[in-house]
This record gives sequence, C-alpha cells and structure tokens, in this order.
Amino acid sequence: MKPNKFYDAYIFDLDGTVYLGDELLPGAGDAIAELRARGRRTVFLSNNPAHTRGEYAEKLTRLGLRTRAEDIINSSYVLVNFLKREMPNARLFVCGEDALCGELRAAGFVLTENARETNAVIASFDRTFTYHKLQIAFDAIRAGARFFATNADRYCPVPGGGEPDAAAMIAAIEACTNTRVEAVVGKPSRYMSDAILNLLQIPAAQCIIVGDRLETDVLFGVNAGTASALTLTGATTREMLEESEIQPMYVVESLGELIA
Repeated sequence: MKPNKFYDAYIFDLDGTVYLGDELLPGAGDAIAELRARGRRTVFLSNNPAHTRGEYAEKLTRLGLRTRAEDIINSSYVLVNFLKREMPNARLFVCGEDALCGELRAAGFVLTENARETNAVIASFDRTFTYHKLQIAFDAIRAGARFFATNADRYCPVPGGGEPDAAAMIAAIEACTNTRVEAVVGKPSRYMSDAILNLLQIPAAQCIIVGDRLETDVLFGVNAGTASALTLTGATTREMLEESEIQPMYVVESLGELIA
C-alpha cells in the first residue's frame, strides 16, 4: 500500500532512490523539500563507500537538496568506527577505492600491501580490483588476517545499467581462501542501524527507511524496527517483489508518493 501517515524521520537511500547518476529521480526533490517543510527529519544512508560523506552532501546540495555531511551515513564511516572498536591500530589491506582508503588513513589506520604484516583485509566496491590485489588478500588471510567488508551489494545502479559492487570482491576472496567474511558493516547490518539511530535520536518506530533494494534497504527496516518503503525507481521490479520473502510496509512508484 501507499504511505498513509507522516513519520518523524525519513532515512533515504541514495543511488537508485534519490538520484541516478547526476540527476534527481522524478519526484525526489519535491518530496524531500515537502517533508522538510513539514518539520520531518531527512537523513541519507548509503552502502557505497566510493565517496565521502562530504562529497555526498556536496552532490545533494548541487542537485538542489541542501544537505550537511553530518546528515549522511555511509558504509566507510561505519567501517571506520567499527574498526576503531574492534581492531584499533590495525594494519589493513584494502580492496577499495581512494575515498575509503583516505578515510581509513585519516582515522589513523596504516594501509599496507605486505600480506605478512596485515591484520585485516577489507573488501569493498573497487573498480580497480586486480589479480594482484586478490593475491595479497589470499596471502594475508591464509597468514591469519581477519576479513571484513563495507557492504555486500551485488551491483550499484548507474544510468543505463549497473556496476559490479562489493559482493563480487567478497566472493572472489571467499572462494580462493575458503574463508567467509567475518562482518559486513553496511545495510542491513546492526552496525549501520546503530549508526543512523544514534544520529537521529528518534525511536525506530517513528522512522521510515526508503530505498530501492529488498535485501538491503527493506531488510534494514525489518531488522532495525523501522517502517520501510520500497521505491520502484532502482534495482527492484514488481516481479522481484512478488517473488521475495522480504516485504516492505509500503511500495511507491517514486518518492512523490511518500506525501500522505
């Protein structure tokens, strides 16, 4: 059904939900502006670690939705906080891109390609993934390194299709090492839900997550105790929805239908 009430806080996925490429999706700008005008809190949650929180805020602002970096949580931010608690001062080998590596260095972690001195291997969205990186990850894990990931999305929506996402890097490393990833900190994990609910300081039952994926966004809502709305502007079709055991509270054609 369509939403029939307003929530105190709206948690929006980004890729495939608010925008695709460098354009807002139909109805997204007006809906978010209307929710803000009504005094509802709007924050953004992304599994994509290819950009920093500041870069996401700049993009949304450029597209007409003035946003602070503090109102965005992405998987690299959650990973940094996870590692600070779990493995402070760890030496990391990262299968990831510059934005993630920069955030880890800024948090005080040492990045290395020496498998024998690696304490943890990090798998992430990585358009520079090579056999050389796979070899280092293989050697490090076989030497005792732990294995974590930012997210487990299969692909990232882009105009005209999609790009293979972190699930591909995780699968490659798992296959050759016969080792399962120990923790994935992005949606739908409790690490991500703890981060966004701590930011909001609003009870989960008064929040709603809006996204285009059943296995990340909607399942996040189920696990975190928030309401959920699936938008059909991205990765999920009605046929996929009908076949899935994961079901949202609401289904909308676009974000415009969030306005009760």
